[in-house]
Amino acid sequence: MKKLSAILVDDMSTALEMLQNDLTQFHPEIEIIDTAKSVVEASKVLRKQQPDILFLDIMLGDGTGFDVLEIHPNLSSKIIFVTASDEYAIKAFKFAAIDYVLKPYSNEDLANAINKAKNQIKPDKEQLTVLQQSISKPNQRPKKISLNTSDKIMVVNLDDIVRCQSDNNYTEFFMNDGQKILVGKTLKHFADMLKEYDFLRVHQSHLINIQFIKEFIKSDGGYLVLKNKTTVPVSVRKKNEVISVLEKM
Repeated sequence: MKKLSAILVDDMSTALEMLQNDLTQFHPEIEIIDTAKSVVEASKVLRKQQPDILFLDIMLGDGTGFDVLEIHPNLSSKIIFVTASDEYAIKAFKFAAIDYVLKPYSNEDLANAINKAKNQIKPDKEQLTVLQQSISKPNQRPKKISLNTSDKIMVVNLDDIVRCQSDNNYTEFFMNDGQKILVGKTLKHFADMLKEYDFLRVHQSHLINIQFIKEFIKSDGGYLVLKNKTTVPVSVRKKNEVISVLEKM
C-alpha cells in the first residue's frame, strides 16, 4: 500500500502530539513527514515539501490557517481542517460546505475525515472566503453559502435564495434568477442553519426567504404568495408563526 504523506499544523503541543500518536497507531497508511506550530513554521515547511494531506488548525498563535493557505495559494494538498468546539466555527464550516474535524475528536471522526480527504476536491477560493468571513465575523449575517451538489460546489448569495423545498433526503434551492440547485442535505439541515437569517420554515417541506413573501392568503387552508408569483402551502401549526413574522415586517 502506498503511504500518504502528511504535515500537521497545530499551535497546541498536546493536540499536536495526540494527533501524531493517533495517526501512527491507527492509520499506518499515513506517514507524518513534518509538523508546525505556527503560520511562519508551516510556511517554511510547505516551501520545502507539499504533503498529500495537510492537517490544519484554524486558530494559530501568530495568525490563522487561512494565512497559511494565502501564502501558498497553489497548494496541491488535500486539507483536513481541525477546529476546537466553537458553535460559530461549526456554523461557518457548514455555510462553506467544507468538512472539518472537531476537537476533541474520536477515532471514528478522524477515520471519516481521512477517507473523505482521499476523495476530496480541494475547496476553492470562494468557499474558503465564505469560511473565513463566517469565522471572523460570527455575529454578522453571512452574505454567501456554499451548496454542495452531486457534481460541483456552488457559492450563492443568501439574498438570491427565494425558497427551499424538501425532496426526501435532498433539498432543492429555488433561486431568484429561476435556477434550481439540488443539494444532498435534508431540509432540516438548512432550516436549522438559516433560521437566524430571515428564513422561515412554513411547512414540513418548505423553507422560505421572508424577503420574497408578497402576501399570506388565509383561505384554502392557508398559503403564501411569493413575489415571483409562486404559491407555497403553510401548515396549520405554522400559521400563527407566519402571521406573527409578517406583522413585524
